[in-house]
Parts: sequence; C-alpha cells; structure tokens
Amino acid sequence: MLYFCLFLTVTLGIYGTFLIRSNKNETVKERVEFFLLNDTVNRIEDVPEEKQQSFLDRFIKPMVVDFKKSFKKRMPGEKEAKIDQKLQMAGNPFGITAVDFRLIQTVSLFLMPLIFFGYGSILHAGTGVVIVFVLMGILIGFFAPHLYLKQKTKTRNRLALREFPDLLDLLTVSLEAGLGFDGAITKVVAKKEGVLSQEFHRCLEEIRLGKTRREALSGIRDRLDVDEIKAFISSVLQAEKLGIGLVQVLRVQSNEVREQRKQRAEETAMKAPIKMLFPLVLFIFPSLFIVLLGPAVIQFIETFKNG
Repeated sequence: MLYFCLFLTVTLGIYGTFLIRSNKNETVKERVEFFLLNDTVNRIEDVPEEKQQSFLDRFIKPMVVDFKKSFKKRMPGEKEAKIDQKLQMAGNPFGITAVDFRLIQTVSLFLMPLIFFGYGSILHAGTGVVIVFVLMGILIGFFAPHLYLKQKTKTRNRLALREFPDLLDLLTVSLEAGLGFDGAITKVVAKKEGVLSQEFHRCLEEIRLGKTRREALSGIRDRLDVDEIKAFISSVLQAEKLGIGLVQVLRVQSNEVREQRKQRAEETAMKAPIKMLFPLVLFIFPSLFIVLLGPAVIQFIETFKNG
C-alpha cells in the first residue's frame, strides 16, 4: 500500500509538471498570436483607411466644410444671432445651424426658380407665364424656409401651452412634498415628455454647466413665445429674488393656468358654430334644398307645362 501511494504521488507530480508547462506554452502562444494579430490588423486598418474612404468623404465633405467656413465669415454676426434665435424657438429642426439655414435658403432661392422655369417650359407656356412662374419660384424659395420655421414655432408653442397645466401641477406637488426647485424640475423631467420637459431638461444641464438659475430660466422664456410660461418664469424669478415661498407662488399660478385653460376651451367652443356656418351654407344646405325641394319644383314645372 505504501509503494502504491508513492507511485501515485510521483505519477501525479510528473503529470502536473507537464500540465503546467503545457498551459504556459499555450498562454505564451495565445499572447504572441494576440499581439501579432493586433499588429497585423492595425497595419491593415492604418494603411488602407484613406484608400477605403469614399469620394464623398475625401473630396466633397471637405469642400462643403470649407465653403461653410467661408460663408460664415461673410455672414454678419447680428444676422446669424437672429437666425439662431429663430431656430431655437423652432426647436432646432434637423439640428441645423444658422449657417446651414442660410445655405438652404440660398440654394432654395436659386433652385425653385429653375424648377418653375422647367415646369413652364414643359407646359409650353408663353413668355409672360414663364416669367410669372419664375417670380413665384423666387418668392417661394426666399420665404419657404422662414414660413417653415414660423410654422414649427407655432406648433411647438401650442404643444408647450397644452402641456403646461399638467407639468405645473406635478411641479407644485413635488415642491409641497419637500423637494427643492431643482429636484422638483428633475422629477418633472423624469416623469413627463414633450416640449416643456425638453426645455426644463436643457435648463438643468445649463445650471450644471455653470449658468445661474435666473439665466437658465430666462433662456426658456426666450425660446418659448407663450405668455403663460413667461408669466410663470417671471413669477419664479421674482419669488426667488424677494425670498417668497415657491409653493405659494406655484399654487396660485396653477389655479390661474387651469382657469385660463378653461376659458380657452370655452372660447374654442364658442367659435365652433361660426366655423361650421361656411360648410353648412356652401355644401350641406344646397344638398338639402335639392333633396327636399327638387321633386316639388319638378312637379310644379310639369303642372305648368300641362296647363
């Protein structure tokens, strides 16, 4: 039994020695292959990277970037600031900058007249008609981008006004629960979605980046052209300046906003009959007259003919 145990121990020791050496050799081999493979991949990636780039990436994009830089240098600072303000009020559609918007407007100003000129040529219209088409193209090319921004701004303001009462109630409840103003805004941003939530999220980010609360809230007031939101932000800033409790201010603001919402709904309901009058007069009443009076008129005409 003693010899058997000795034999088993020696055998296992020799086996373990060979196993350790084998594992070490495999580890070294894996590391060498890893570094050699990475070196090969890096060489493969470094050498043909420029060759693999498309014509668009190598030539067109740098030319566009250089053109935008030169165009920006010639663009007045006041004009750029004004367009940037309009873009912010519209919610920065497609993430374009003031220079991009100006370029789009310039391209549209040259492209739309060509399109209208081609349309007039296809129709074989006269010279006067083609000139009118070209003038229409110039007007559309110049005003269409501004009209688009104006429409986006109106839509954004309408959505913000619709979301404002619910957001204000949630903000008031959060403050009454003991949260600070920044914490209440964070809670509102986490619970709600929409235009106002995005604006308050941007406000929080600006505060974290070093802006004061007054500057961040004033930015919301500049980006949203809604009287109720402007009055709310002015009340919050005034309360912060005078040291008044925000809970009381927000409770009063919430009641006023709810009352204004009710008044707007009543106003819309009062406008409905007037708006329905035109379809009634133009489409529904003539159809009713034809159905109701048509047979009587036909019978009346036949009676006169027979008489």
